[in-house]
Amino acid sequence: MEILNVRGLSFTYRGASEPVLQNISFSLAPGSFTVLMGDSGSGKSTLLRLIKKELSPEGAKKGSLSLLGKPMEELTARESAFAVGFVAQKPAEQIVTDRVWHELAFTGESAGMEDTLLRRRVGEIASYFGMGEWFRKPTEILSGGQMQLLTLASVMGAEPALLLLDEPTSRLDPVAEGEFLSLLERLNREMGITVLLATHDPSRVLGMADRLLYLEAGTLLYDGTPREVCAAFPEEKLAVLPAVTRVWHKLSLAGECPLTLREGRAMLAKAAFRKPAETVLPQGEPILQADALCFRFARESAPLCDRLHLTLHPGEHLAVVGGNGSGKTTLLRLLCGFLKPVAGKILFAGKPLQKYGGELWRHGMAYLPQEPAALFGEETVGEELLLYCKKQGIDPSAATEMAATLGVEHLLSRHPLDLSGGELQLCALARILLQEPKVLLLDEPTKGVDARATHRIEEALHRLTEKGTAILTVTHDLEFASRTAHRCGLLFDGVLSEPQPTERFFCSNRFYTTDLARMTSGACASENTLYQCFIGKETRHVTL
Repeated sequence: MEILNVRGLSFTYRGASEPVLQNISFSLAPGSFTVLMGDSGSGKSTLLRLIKKELSPEGAKKGSLSLLGKPMEELTARESAFAVGFVAQKPAEQIVTDRVWHELAFTGESAGMEDTLLRRRVGEIASYFGMGEWFRKPTEILSGGQMQLLTLASVMGAEPALLLLDEPTSRLDPVAEGEFLSLLERLNREMGITVLLATHDPSRVLGMADRLLYLEAGTLLYDGTPREVCAAFPEEKLAVLPAVTRVWHKLSLAGECPLTLREGRAMLAKAAFRKPAETVLPQGEPILQADALCFRFARESAPLCDRLHLTLHPGEHLAVVGGNGSGKTTLLRLLCGFLKPVAGKILFAGKPLQKYGGELWRHGMAYLPQEPAALFGEETVGEELLLYCKKQGIDPSAATEMAATLGVEHLLSRHPLDLSGGELQLCALARILLQEPKVLLLDEPTKGVDARATHRIEEALHRLTEKGTAILTVTHDLEFASRTAHRCGLLFDGVLSEPQPTERFFCSNRFYTTDLARMTSGACASENTLYQCFIGKETRHVTL
């Protein structure tokens, strides 16, 4: 029996004129692992929420959904709650209790499970997920990776037949992402859990998957095995695929389309690469400096900044990477004055930061927070942008131009909270860039953003640095950092390692590095680098 059957599904949100899903049909076999891809706003999250009855949005639905042979409408609340598990993008919003052990027990307690069985079930899950060391910790102090593992473990307490995941790794650092996906693969292979995972970054999951569904503008454009679908992708859509697959397409290589880094290394085993020249770094007096910066939230807590040093020059883009909980967001909040350091100093344009007070933003500082919804207070995106222009004395036409630059002009009439995570991120960036800042601080700017929109962001940031804007980005998106930053540094144990030119940084790393660097043994780290590739007797010059 099929786990899930979807036939002719269309859906239009209440108050909307156009459907977000149109005539979608597919089914999932027991124990299958399916990846769901598509641009921001293509309908991925809507589809997942329609499958999870309790999360179904309001609107007009056509077609049918059935779970384990039973129409979705006929499922009782208990049947739906236990048959379908859902892991969202923001784990903090899904955790409902104050302690790890209590979160694991919550599902069983709600179902009236007998105490002896409940204790055994909780211990079993905690052991399987490696939670022994933090089993009794408060949930509020967990890292992002631990929170997402806890969310997954808690959902598994209901023993669902189908597990839905909506961008579950978009907020995780590369190491935490690998741990989460490894556990997910084990659940699928060892426990037979059927998985449907929506993602913008398929590089780590396609090798695990049996099937790939690709949505475009609410329609199911591709449906097949990952290898078949990736091999059939047209040139103009390659940006959404993993680096290993793009290289195969760009070099027009024979053999099967590769999906994993292991296959990519085998594909390029006989290739040789000429290392490119390093990026020319902007010079001149720094516009932003942090000297011996120290900060901790409590006297007994570990320092998030421990005599940290940082310099940022006009026209330079500096990327800071590091694990969840390493202090990246805290660093940005210190640099824009939202937090006060315990010791050390911060200079903006040669002047101590605290001397600016509320005038800092008028002097050219801009900040994109990790939760961009906080920037919006108006009924529509367009009204928000126009109000910002009015307050700042900016020509209103600049709002339309900026929306077009980032490809969000079609969202101007939408309410900000009705947007997908990626769409909201782009609209927030449009609002920030209207300010034409001297220093731009970005917290995970590509989180939840599809590949093509990410490239629009990259182009906008390149134009800013060419005009002299200094950019500091903290990010888990290493591919994005490799394509945009002049220098990169790793934040760990309160200290920022001396930032290196981007190519040197990624080519010398083993864990915090790009897929291209892994495939080429560190010879090439950035996809927009011109390199020379020798394959057999052929010499090819390729720009990826």
